Amino acid sequence: MGRLDHKIAFITGAAGSIGAATARRFVAEGARVALTDLDADALDALAAELGADRALALPADVTDSGAVADAVARAVERFGGLDVAFANAGVFGAVAPVVDYPEDVFDRVMAVNVRGPFLVAKHALAAMRDGGSMIINSSVVGLTADPGIVAYATSKHALVGLMRTAAKEMAPRGIRVNTLHPGPVANAFQHRIELTATGAATEAEAARAFEAMIPLDRHATPEEVAAAVLFLASDESAFLTGATVPLDGGMSV
Repeated sequence: MGRLDHKIAFITGAAGSIGAATARRFVAEGARVALTDLDADALDALAAELGADRALALPADVTDSGAVADAVARAVERFGGLDVAFANAGVFGAVAPVVDYPEDVFDRVMAVNVRGPFLVAKHALAAMRDGGSMIINSSVVGLTADPGIVAYATSKHALVGLMRTAAKEMAPRGIRVNTLHPGPVANAFQHRIELTATGAATEAEAARAFEAMIPLDRHATPEEVAAAVLFLASDESAFLTGATVPLDGGMSV
């Protein structure tokens, strides 16, 4: 028996390393998955890898309410229901002081990182079966913050308010809503952040500067994040809701 047998999951940002690792883990545990991202080619490749009977590629912009609603509806139509939603799509923005931060970049980060998960919550929770689970991927900087990342940190903190509101509203239906707060993850998204933030000459140099801030002294892997998402999606977390779950190697301690 898999930990997600007979469950239907909806994953945004599925073409990225965390989304893809989560999709693979979900399918390995018995789930069927609807995969959403802007990268249609990567989605098609992932869906083909997972199998047509287990995965459905649904290219969509998470900032577009109609597109999100349509993707949720197509997932429910294809698989017959919805039990899990993982709001994972996100962007970083720029590194600049608050007084100099580009307003257009701030607006774009908020659109993807806040409006996107809000729309996933709005449409997926309405379609979700009782007893389901929604996981919102925040960040360690949804619990802390650092200079120069006002858009990213603000957006990731905002997700906690979205989660806590939805958790209380969904509790009568037995639906849990939690935020996950990963620290640095070894993937291309994080490497770009580290190079921008540190100005280092190489990825390795930038990564080492970040690891010096992590008590466990290493980056997480996408598979480790997927394992935490699996726990929050499964019935093993049936009494856990409204929680900010750190997965940061001790950074927020």
